[in-house]
Amino acid sequence: MNQKLSEKRIACPHCGHHLHATIDASAGDQDYYDECPSCCMEIHYNLHVDEYRKKIQLTVDSDDEQVF
Repeated sequence: MNQKLSEKRIACPHCGHHLHATIDASAGDQDYYDECPSCCMEIHYNLHVDEYRKKIQLTVDSDDEQVF
């Protein structure tokens, strides 16, 4: 997949503040944390690059949510 950097508007899962996240899909799947500039809480980013469908999926959560 030959995609450059892109920017995505997201909302902080803690306070709802809207911010722009820069997405770099060149490194493949990624799982990382960044701090909200408004409330200073950690935001969990999960980036999945689907080479077959040529799509990028970004999931943002507070990482304190339980998945069953």
